[in-house]
Amino acid sequence: MNTYLIIKWLHILSSVLLVGTGFGSAFYMFFANRSGSLAAQAVVTRLVVRADWWFTTPAGIVQPISGFYLMYLTGWGLSWDTPWILASLILYLIAGLCWLPVVWLQIRMSRMTDDALKNGEALPEKYFRYARLWEALGYPAFIAMLGIYYLMVNKPVLWGA
Repeated sequence: MNTYLIIKWLHILSSVLLVGTGFGSAFYMFFANRSGSLAAQAVVTRLVVRADWWFTTPAGIVQPISGFYLMYLTGWGLSWDTPWILASLILYLIAGLCWLPVVWLQIRMSRMTDDALKNGEALPEKYFRYARLWEALGYPAFIAMLGIYYLMVNKPVLWGA
């Protein structure tokens, strides 16, 4: 097997883990937050934090490394002037800038649900503010990742020659 195919497989696999884990986590947390069940919210927020550490973070690191290596192997070099590559990198940066505060929010939300469950209390209003912000940051990150998929598959001419 050649190096290019191995790296391409790793790049595709890590992109599936990155987007799939993000979408799955968002799906479960979105509905757990609307369930009215503190126990469900506590379990889901705890598992979402774990999923980010176990799957999303490693995949998010592998993506640019494998992507840059694929650029090198295919002769693109570090083509900052290739429009679809530059657009992909900008979208990846946007997704990352949304994701970093999301991780912080998820950790705090998980602690709040655990504390509320342990103490037999309702969730504080802060939890719901965090949940709204978490959701608001998730939409542009997910749309950015869909845009990256489009660019990677189609490699369109966006501007210039």
